[in-house]
Amino acid sequence: MNMLISGGRVIDPASGFDEITDVALVNAEVVAIKNIANDFRPDQVINARGCIVAPGLVDLAVRLREPGHEHARMLQSELAAAVAGGVTRLVCPPDTDPVLDEPGLVEMLRHRAAKLQLAQVHPLGALTRNLGGETLTEMVALSEAGCVAFSQAEVPLANTQVLQRAFQYASTFDYAVWLRPQDYHLGRGVAASGALATRMGLAGVPVAAETIALHTIFELMKATGARVHLCRLSSAAGVALVRQAKLDGLRVSCDVSINSLHLTDVDLGYFDSRARLNPPLRQQRDRDALQAGLADGTIDALVSDHTPVDDDAKALPFAESEAGATGVELLLSLALKWGQQHGLGLAQTLATVSSGPARVLGSALGPQAASAGRLVVGGAADLCVFDPAAAWTVDAGHLRSQGKHTPFSGYELPGVVRYTLVGGRVAFQAA
Repeated sequence: MNMLISGGRVIDPASGFDEITDVALVNAEVVAIKNIANDFRPDQVINARGCIVAPGLVDLAVRLREPGHEHARMLQSELAAAVAGGVTRLVCPPDTDPVLDEPGLVEMLRHRAAKLQLAQVHPLGALTRNLGGETLTEMVALSEAGCVAFSQAEVPLANTQVLQRAFQYASTFDYAVWLRPQDYHLGRGVAASGALATRMGLAGVPVAAETIALHTIFELMKATGARVHLCRLSSAAGVALVRQAKLDGLRVSCDVSINSLHLTDVDLGYFDSRARLNPPLRQQRDRDALQAGLADGTIDALVSDHTPVDDDAKALPFAESEAGATGVELLLSLALKWGQQHGLGLAQTLATVSSGPARVLGSALGPQAASAGRLVVGGAADLCVFDPAAAWTVDAGHLRSQGKHTPFSGYELPGVVRYTLVGGRVAFQAA
């Protein structure tokens, strides 16, 4: 099928291309930008005047709840939410039920996702069997089944020797290990340590829970040569340590969630379980450092940390409620909000949710690696067309995700997705 996207402002953050022009697609490939052949005959024309035509978003943290919730058709609903937010490629962690520690489970998930023809799914394999922290998984077999990296999800490794062996195994095959830096013993609270948590009587998680884990990870990286991606930095001290690690030449990348980028512990309000998150929301100085780190490139990607939680799990006392919030439909708008607050150009803003996270995935994407998160001739026709001047109000009832809980409920946000194309197909079109 031939398609023409006409008159939009075309932005490719990776190359710096930024021009009002046309884009021609043939089947799943971008065949021309600007210089459209005279004999090109489109079967469909998308009028993008007044809109931004950008690479499809790449989200490195989206829980799909499958395997485990097939009866609720959560894979379909969460992938529909992803494309409604302009996300064309996503990474899902291995903390499903059962855990993604067997090749057959990975293959089944990828097959079911591909049949839906929505966003492309890249699973993380479990680093240890059942995320138990004792026995390493067969990383080679999981990689061959389609895993792009290996992770403990939210389960920290208590045994440093197991972590060292995991790094040694992964570095042998140049697999990346994705870890949320959190000390096993210090990270068991429900709110960030500080005056607010003390007044509210909530068990605190100190910044040291993050920094101790980071020091351990960096020392093991130096010893093994492992490649590590740090998931959801949450503190100013953590940002400073990562900045120094990059200067020291360690092969490390990191991301921050939309929650930690915009909110602080004050947003817990009166025990609002929608703000019960992992990592917990920290103080303003931490939020400011995270925003600055994303702007200066210390932090490589912005993620939604999408975690759909049902009503029963949130309708509990704050400390007992399940951590997590829906976010994949908010990723683009919250990136734009951050960019506007810091006076950044659209290209730099969009890089944090497209080319930046695609670089984190790198060669694990195989033949797709060169054009992932990019809008280039010869690349995949994964695009997001959005109106940057339009605004919308976050209404939980209108979210496509089955998870309706978000601390951003009621916020007015910039940027409305008009079309999302995956492999040259219209996967989402605004009503």
